[in-house]
Amino acid sequence: MTAKSYIFHLADEAATLALAALFSPYLRQGAVLYLQGDLGAGKTTFSRGLLQAMGHQGNVKSPTYTLVEPYSICDQQVFHFDLYRLRDPEELEFMGIRDYFSKGNLCLIEWPERGYGLLAEADLELQLQIEQNQRQLRVTANQSQAVVWMDAIDLQWNQAQ
Repeated sequence: MTAKSYIFHLADEAATLALAALFSPYLRQGAVLYLQGDLGAGKTTFSRGLLQAMGHQGNVKSPTYTLVEPYSICDQQVFHFDLYRLRDPEELEFMGIRDYFSKGNLCLIEWPERGYGLLAEADLELQLQIEQNQRQLRVTANQSQAVVWMDAIDLQWNQAQ
C-alpha cells in the first residue's frame, strides 16, 4: 500500500483542537500515531483535543518527564508518550514498550524518532510546523484503514471550513 498524505492549515489553537476532535471516532479501535514537530508546534495540543473528544474529563499534560501518561477512556486504553527526554532508545525496552502496542490500544507518540527501532509502525504520522503565524499539519496515512479514516476526516474538515 502506498502512503497517502493530507495537509491541514490551522489558524489557531481552537482549530487544532477542532481537527483533533474529528479523529476521535476513527481511533476507537486502536492505532499508533506519531506526532512530530518542533517544540511548541502543537503536538500536545493536538493530543489534548483528541483525548478530550474521546471523553477524557481531566487535564492532559505532556508526559515529558514520565515518558508515558496512561488514560482509560470508555474501556479503551490510551497511552500518550513524549520521548523528547529519552537518552537511549533501549530505555524503552526496560519499560516494556512492546506491551503498550496491544490490539485496541491507542498510542500517541511525540518525538517518535527518539525511539527508532523499538516502536510499532505508525498508522498515522502527523507532522506539525509553524508557518507565518499559523500551523500546518501534514498527516500521512500508512495503512489502508488509515486512508479510509483520513478521507472521511478530510471531507468533514473541508465541509466545516
